[in-house]
Amino acid sequence: MRLLHTSDWHLGRAFHRVNLLDAQRAFIDHLVATVRAEQVDAVLVSGDVYDRAVPPLAAVEVFDDALHRLAELGVPTVMISGNHDSARRLGVGAGLIGRAGIHLRTAPAACDTPVVLADEHGDVAFYGLPYLEPALVKDEFKVKKAAHEAVIGAAMDRVRADLAERPPGTRSVVLAHAFVTGGEPSDSERDITVGGVESVPATVFDGVDYAALGHLHGCQTVSERVRYSGSPLAYSFSEQHHRKTMWLIDLGPAGEIAAGRIDCPVPRRLARIEGELEVLLAEPELERYEDAWVEATLTDSVRPQEPMARLCARFPHTLSLAFAPRRPDGDPVVSYAQRLKGREDREIAEDFVAHVRGAGPDEAERAVLQAAFDDVRVSDGVKEVAR
Repeated sequence: MRLLHTSDWHLGRAFHRVNLLDAQRAFIDHLVATVRAEQVDAVLVSGDVYDRAVPPLAAVEVFDDALHRLAELGVPTVMISGNHDSARRLGVGAGLIGRAGIHLRTAPAACDTPVVLADEHGDVAFYGLPYLEPALVKDEFKVKKAAHEAVIGAAMDRVRADLAERPPGTRSVVLAHAFVTGGEPSDSERDITVGGVESVPATVFDGVDYAALGHLHGCQTVSERVRYSGSPLAYSFSEQHHRKTMWLIDLGPAGEIAAGRIDCPVPRRLARIEGELEVLLAEPELERYEDAWVEATLTDSVRPQEPMARLCARFPHTLSLAFAPRRPDGDPVVSYAQRLKGREDREIAEDFVAHVRGAGPDEAERAVLQAAFDDVRVSDGVKEVAR
């Protein structure tokens, strides 16, 4: 059975100030053409269909067009909700849409109810694990601790139990939206840290033939049977060197995996450039970036006059401008942004406690801070869905 694995469409998302809907429509065109040209038997979409819980109408129209075109091909599609989606909104009409061969899996309680497709070698069971926010689903899965590994592990136990009741030789595919240990993140994924932990081990998916993952935006292989497709478009400059692709997976009669990558259309290449403004404006080697989306970091010791306007004269698609003045060795002056770069909210809060009282928090206080950040994240998610 030939599968096309994709994820993280983020319909409605912009790249800095650039509207990407045209590029997202071009990706849908490419997806449909690939399904037809490669004679795909099933399409897998592993979450983050939309960029936010209440997407703009234009994004919903792109999604609606994708559903109609996939249904017209007569090729089944299995789709789950991600941490950016409203699971309840995305799942509206799932029963009716399922009759057209578009199978939306957005309810955690239904994770062990597969979509069963068949080829000449027998059945393939597709299990959809939508994004499982630990604090919201721990009671459903009867786990004591609200943690990613606990809830995904419990969901996979249900999957394996259902699979054990199926005829011998039934092959299995799981769609999941999670951060698996060994995956490489970028700057454009929303933080899903709970209790200081965001990742789960790849072994949680043991027992199935293929795990089609979503959440991380770089296409990557965690193991032969556990893979991220990545996002079809770049959503941050940290993805400058990503090759945006979909996985074309051939699932053999005994569960063998053969995998290849299908390149996605690139609306415009990305470039990060750094240096003094006059050098950037004159450097011949930078000519290749004049048609790229550019993130420029200026290292001038004194901020130049009208730097964005001058950069845009040579690089008309400059979208981001930052300043990182070069300073003598030992100079303690560091920008606030530089001090915070790469630090979690909890770490920043702990530093603040240390600053105002002269000593950092103890273990109990750290736990309180972490619980507060977890509660805020969950509360924000609930409010966004309820709007």
